[in-house]
Amino acid sequence: MYVNMQRRTESAVQDLRREGGRWLKELREAAGLSQRELAHAVGAEYYTFISQVELGRGRVPPDKYKVWAAAVGVDTREFVMGLMHYYDPVTYNILFGD
Repeated sequence: MYVNMQRRTESAVQDLRREGGRWLKELREAAGLSQRELAHAVGAEYYTFISQVELGRGRVPPDKYKVWAAAVGVDTREFVMGLMHYYDPVTYNILFGD
């Protein structure tokens, strides 16, 4: 049974999520968007979802990667690679190295 291939402590996973959230916040701010504006652009029902993602308490849904990348003005591949670095570091390191 697959449980956690990351083999990281819960706190390490949370640290990565928080770092990823900060990265996403930087992208949003660089795009000149408020949380409310980004929520509207990505089709999120509530802007508080953006806050949760930026705090590391939520994740960008994979089916929304393209929409989020477009909203913050980042190439989709670059955006997904950035998320993978925080959300799935084991796979990221296999594919791209440290």
